[in-house]
Amino acid sequence: MRYEKADNLLQLALEMQASRAGLSLGYIQDKFAVGRRTAMRMRDAILRNFPQAEEVETEERVKRWRIPSGVLNQMVNFSADELSSLDTAVNLLRQENREEVAAEVASVLGKVRALMKPEAARRVEPDLEALLEAEGLAMRPGPRPSIKVAVTEDLRHAMKGCTKVRLSYRNREGKLNDRLVHPYGFLHGHRHYLVAFHEHPKGNNVVLFSLPNIERVEVLKEMFVRPEEFSLSEYARRSFALYQEEPFDVVWKFTPEAALVAKEFIFHPTQTLEELRDGSLIVRFRAGGDLEMAWHLYTWGDQVEVLEPEKLKAMAQDHRVRWKALP
Repeated sequence: MRYEKADNLLQLALEMQASRAGLSLGYIQDKFAVGRRTAMRMRDAILRNFPQAEEVETEERVKRWRIPSGVLNQMVNFSADELSSLDTAVNLLRQENREEVAAEVASVLGKVRALMKPEAARRVEPDLEALLEAEGLAMRPGPRPSIKVAVTEDLRHAMKGCTKVRLSYRNREGKLNDRLVHPYGFLHGHRHYLVAFHEHPKGNNVVLFSLPNIERVEVLKEMFVRPEEFSLSEYARRSFALYQEEPFDVVWKFTPEAALVAKEFIFHPTQTLEELRDGSLIVRFRAGGDLEMAWHLYTWGDQVEVLEPEKLKAMAQDHRVRWKALP
C-alpha cells in the first residue's frame, strides 16, 4: 500500500507537469478514485516536495495547479509494458489498414526510445522482447468483452519471468476450476485469449483460455521453459480467427459488384488475390476455422461463392438457406 501511494504521487506530479492548464482537486479524485480529503492531501504532498509547483490563474472558479516544464525530466522513464503497448498499437493499426496513423505512432515510439538513457534501455530490453513476443494479434470486428486488469497484469508478469500460474477459470457451464498453465502470450480481437501450455494428465497441450473467463491468477514460484520451436505468430496464422484447427486451402470468388470492396479486406495474412476479366475476384489462402469462415461469408450474402473446400461450401450454403427461411 505504501509503494502504491508513492507511485500515485509520482504519477500525479508527472501529470501536473504535462498539463498546461493544471489539475484540479476534482480531476485528482476521478483519476485516483479517492475522496476529496485524500485528493487535498495528495495535492499538499506535491506542493511540499515540489516547491516549483504553482497555482494556475484561470477564469474559472475551480483552482488548478501545475509543475513547470522541465522540473521532472530526470525522473521520467519508460517501462517495458509501456513500450510494448505502443508497439502493439502500431500492429493493431496496421492490421486495420491505418498505415498513416501507424507510422505516426511508430515515430512516437522511436522518439521515446531515443529519449531513454542507455542503461535504462538495457534494463527494459529483455522484458520488452518477451512482451512483444507475447502480444499476438488476431483481429476481428465487433464488441469487446470485459477483462480484469489485475488478470492481464499478473499474466504479463508471469510471461516475463517464465513462471507457472494457477488460473481460477470459469468453463462454459459456469463452473470454476483450477488450471495449472505456462503462459505464452495473448491473442486479441473480437474475443481475447490467453495462449498457454496446460499441464494436465489428459492434455499437456497448448490451448486457448478466454480472458474474460479467468477470475483470478496466482503466480507461482515454479519456473517453466518456453519451447524454442513455439511461435505465437505462427500459431495465430493457422486459423481464420482464433479457433485452432488443421489448416486447409480456401478459394472464394467475389462477384464484380463486390470485388472492389473485397479487395480492401485482409481476410488472412497469407491471402493472394486474382482479378478475372469479368471483374470478379478470386481470394486464396490457407487456414483453419471453417465455422468462423462460414459466419463471415454469411455477411456477404450472395456476393461470394465458395469454390474450395466442399465442406465450407456446404456450410455457407446452409447458412444462407436458414437466413432466407427466417420470417
